[in-house]
Amino acid sequence: MEKMEIRNAATVILLRGSKKNPHVLMGQRGQNASFMPNKFVFPGGALDQGDSEINFNGDIPLKCLNQLRVKADPALAKPLIAAGIRELWEETGLILGSKSENKINLIPENWKGFFASGYQPNADNIEFVFRAITPPGRSRRFDARFFLLSSHNIKGDVDDFSKASGELSHLQWIELNSAHNLDLPFVTEIVLSEVISKLKGSRNDGIPFYYHESGTSHFQRL
Repeated sequence: MEKMEIRNAATVILLRGSKKNPHVLMGQRGQNASFMPNKFVFPGGALDQGDSEINFNGDIPLKCLNQLRVKADPALAKPLIAAGIRELWEETGLILGSKSENKINLIPENWKGFFASGYQPNADNIEFVFRAITPPGRSRRFDARFFLLSSHNIKGDVDDFSKASGELSHLQWIELNSAHNLDLPFVTEIVLSEVISKLKGSRNDGIPFYYHESGTSHFQRL
């Protein structure tokens, strides 16, 4: 049997509200989706070729970049963050960026809508919080990196999803502690638990990494 390609991917966990009662942005995948139909998920998707061509307006936290380079191709660090920002824009219409006077001549096709808004990607406050590889036996497999971000970094109305692509339906802000009641992928449940623990002040060294090897699930910290 031909081995299935594992694609690199990025997901953004967007939070708003107080630490005592935070809400998280989630949407529902369509019933005909080939991957995780009907499940509630965070905005995210696969790394595209154009993501490696994106320049950021501002500096990406060095800690985040260094964490992304552990047990991974170092050259993917910035493109993965770009992919997360692009997917957030495509699936929700929300912009993580800042105004820039820099003229950009060559814009990748799948980034033209974002740049047409007048903003350039900005990841000044992004955090890398989780990594997971889809287990074997699924219709698709991804090596997904999960990024955490406050809604304060979003430009515009965080309740305006009018520019969303429609890939996710029922986009909504859900009370973080109640999100487990939704129909979630298993990995999303684990990520939620990690985020809740992080917000409560738990100190765990390293980035949680969930993967399968030799028929067994593994969980370690990078």
